[in-house]
Amino acid sequence: MAKKAKASSPSASASTSSGKLVLRIKSNEGMKRSVRQIIEKTKATQRKNKQKVDAKKPKKPPTAFFYFMEDFRKEFQEQNPDVKSMRDVGKACGDKWKTMTYEEKVQYYDIATEKRAEFARATTEYNKKMESGDYEETDEESEYDE
Repeated sequence: MAKKAKASSPSASASTSSGKLVLRIKSNEGMKRSVRQIIEKTKATQRKNKQKVDAKKPKKPPTAFFYFMEDFRKEFQEQNPDVKSMRDVGKACGDKWKTMTYEEKVQYYDIATEKRAEFARATTEYNKKMESGDYEETDEESEYDE
């Protein structure tokens, strides 16, 4: 019986036939082709998934935390004029929000609720106009467009 020789590379395989040692090297072409196909498929799906953004569509309003953050930033900048890092301001704002009671947060939740209701009305109006096909430019600007 012939002994199988160990291949020097993982892509090579050894086989014996009639006492001769034959070394077969596997091709990377099949692997390259499959990788190329996968890359092409992902690029195609990325192109499909990119939807055109409609500039006329109403934008989602910020949450209560963002309304709080507007007020907090002003106060924090007045109290700490030497702090310029947005990271430090954001950390302080988050810590303050976590320690606030519900009663303190209510005013910001009310603002956010009002803005969400306005957004819902604007969205239904936008959808009706888009369905009817007669979306006209209006002179008044939406407060969500900035």
